[in-house]
Amino acid sequence: MRTIFAMGGGGFTMEPENPALDDFILSLTGKPSPKVLFLPTASGDPNEHIHKYMGAFSEKVCQPEHLSLFRLGSHPVDLEELLFAQDVIYVGGGSMKNLLAIWRVHELDRILRECWDRGIILAGLSAGAMCWMEWGVTKSTGHPEAVPGLGLLPGSLTVHYDGEVDRRPVYLQAVADGVIPPGYAADDGVGLLFREREFVRAVSSRPDGRAFRVERRDGAAVEVPLEVEYLGTPDSGHGTSGLAADVREFRATRYGAMGR
Repeated sequence: MRTIFAMGGGGFTMEPENPALDDFILSLTGKPSPKVLFLPTASGDPNEHIHKYMGAFSEKVCQPEHLSLFRLGSHPVDLEELLFAQDVIYVGGGSMKNLLAIWRVHELDRILRECWDRGIILAGLSAGAMCWMEWGVTKSTGHPEAVPGLGLLPGSLTVHYDGEVDRRPVYLQAVADGVIPPGYAADDGVGLLFREREFVRAVSSRPDGRAFRVERRDGAAVEVPLEVEYLGTPDSGHGTSGLAADVREFRATRYGAMGR
């Protein structure tokens, strides 16, 4: 089944002490040791992000790899062979404009679409979340603006809805004016799960995480709150009982009954 998990912000780069969203991604695979490829293209393939990823995911029961498109000259790889071998492709945040431009140069836009068709899970945060939609609101040039994405999913998405409040008015105005199609807005720590091309679930690593379906009604943008499931944390005072069932099962299976 074609699956995309789009995070408004979070994961190992923003919440290194809270692995709930990253564990949720791994739980989606249903595999005992999934292969996970990190694409830090949007931020220019910085060593800092790569080291954070490898440090975080090397402690999990999975097979982590990373791909640096900026270093292909010194570290060439067969892109199709590498990407088609993965269970999850995890895209980092940064500049959505730069991300898509570089992907197109290397034909990753085509390759990632085929990965999706093959059932490989596509996940990401910030630019790595909006890129799958028809439109997103990026700050690639310093100010929020609507830009087109890959269009694997219909509609639009804006991220960091609580953390970068200047995105909200730009997004709402663009939807109200019909410049971009209706879509979704997600706070930091919130992830939106899509199966095929349909939204099915919102989850959060934070107890107060919010997400919205943003619709256009009578020339205005209307925010419709979505139900957001708190994934919980193993140190919330409830052991693993504070975790969502699928994440609790994942941690118990991979790490033992007390989770991690």
